[in-house]
Amino acid sequence: MNYTACPRVSFPFAHRFLPPVYILVFIVGLIANRLGLKSLQHNWKKLGNVNVFVLNLGLTDILYLLTLPFLVVYYFMGSKWIFGETFCKITRFCFNVNLYGSIGFLTCISVYRYLAIVHPMRAMGRITVTRSVILSVTVWLLVSVQSLPDMFFTKTYRNLTGKCYDTTDNDHVEEYLKYSLGWTLTGFCIPLLITLGCYGHVAVVLLTLKRTDKVLKQRSLKLLLILILLFSVCYIPYHVLRNLNLWSRVLTKQRICHEWNNRVFVAHQISRGLVCLNSALNPLVYLHAHEDVTARLRQQLQQVRLSFHRLCDSGHVPVSQTADERL
Repeated sequence: MNYTACPRVSFPFAHRFLPPVYILVFIVGLIANRLGLKSLQHNWKKLGNVNVFVLNLGLTDILYLLTLPFLVVYYFMGSKWIFGETFCKITRFCFNVNLYGSIGFLTCISVYRYLAIVHPMRAMGRITVTRSVILSVTVWLLVSVQSLPDMFFTKTYRNLTGKCYDTTDNDHVEEYLKYSLGWTLTGFCIPLLITLGCYGHVAVVLLTLKRTDKVLKQRSLKLLLILILLFSVCYIPYHVLRNLNLWSRVLTKQRICHEWNNRVFVAHQISRGLVCLNSALNPLVYLHAHEDVTARLRQQLQQVRLSFHRLCDSGHVPVSQTADERL
C-alpha cells in the first residue's frame, strides 16, 4: 500500500478493446434481434404470456444497439465526446435500461416458466396477456426509476469536449459508489435470486418427473442453460467489477494505492465489453421461449442453403457481380 501519488491506470486499453466489441455486437445484435422480432411479428395473433416479455426484451436490445455507433466514434477519437452532455446521459441511460430491463424481463420469463411447469393448475387462467402487459409496463417503470438518478451525476467535462463517463467523474465517485451498491442489490441481486430459485425448482421437477413431455423438458433445460450463460458471462462480472473499480477510484482519490488498481480497471473494461454481449445473446431466448421460432428460423436457413446450392449448380455467378464482389 502506498499513500503517495498513485500510478496512472491503463486507459488506452479501453480504446483498443471496446470499439471492436461494440462493432461486433452492433452487427450481430441487429441481425439476431431482427430475425427474432420478425418471427414474433409473424405469430402476433398467438402472442401471449412469455412472448410478451420476449418482445420487450428485443425492444430493450434495439434501444441500446442504436447508441453503439456513437460510442465507437467516442473511443476511436481517444475518449473525446463530441455529441454533448445531454446525449451522453441519454446514451448511458439507454445502456442501463437495456441492462436492467433485460434482467427484469428474463426474471419474468423465469417466473412464468416456473408457474407453468411447477404449478400448472394454479397458473391456469391466471397467466394472461393482459397481466403480462401490465408486468412489462411495471418493469419498464421500475428500470427507468432506478436508472434515472444516474442521469443527475456529472457525465462530461463542463463546457469542454472530453470524456463521457459510464459512471461519473472523480468529484462525485463516493456518492456514485453508494448509489451503485444499492442499484446492484435491487436491480441485479434480487432478480438473480428469483431466477435461480425458479429455475432450480423447475430443473428438479423436470428431472424427477418421468411423465413430463420431452420437448418441454428439453426446451426448459436449454433456456435454463442460456440464462446461466447470460448471468455468468454478462451480468455477474460486470456488477462485481463495476463496484470494485469505483471503490478503487475512491481509494486512489484518497491517495491510497494498491497494486491491483490497474488490473481492476482493465478487468472492468473487459466486463463492459462482455455485458454488452447480452444484446447479441438475448435473441437465443427467442429460440426456446417461443414454440414456432426455431422451426421458422430453420426454414429460413434451409431456403438460403437451397438458393446457394442452385447458384452453385448453375455454374455461373450473376453478371452484375464483379470479381472483387465474389471475394
